[in-house]
Amino acid sequence: MPMRLRLRVSLILAILSLGGSRPLCADLKQAQAEPNLEKRSKLALDNAFTVLQAARHAYRDGENEKAAALTAEVQESVELAFASLQQTNKDPRRSPRWFKSAEMATRDLLRKIESFQQDMSFADRPMLDKVKEKTQQVHDDLLLGLMEGKKK
Repeated sequence: MPMRLRLRVSLILAILSLGGSRPLCADLKQAQAEPNLEKRSKLALDNAFTVLQAARHAYRDGENEKAAALTAEVQESVELAFASLQQTNKDPRRSPRWFKSAEMATRDLLRKIESFQQDMSFADRPMLDKVKEKTQQVHDDLLLGLMEGKKK
């Protein structure tokens, strides 16, 4: 099993074993403490995937307030990942590794958010609109940076 998948599975299992009593922003604080900006971006996006899964479980269990708080953390994670990559001051065309990885991760995250939104009740769907919009904006900005390059 690849290392990334193993980490995600272990995080999800840890959340499920806690019975959903995971403190909010615990992993996000760990990502914020990472001194390497590229790794911080990756940790923040990994946190976004994990928290989105936890939000899905909370919504399924009828805990809408908790699901809303978790989706807000997804948005914070995406914003942290993008800000961290911007702070590197690297040209995405010359050093595409972390930028491309973040672009692909945000694309996958968007798919998962849309899937989650479709599984929700029609009345609850607006809960994810802001998160989806911000994630789409970050994805578009990353893609534009990779295709266009740094402005002169």
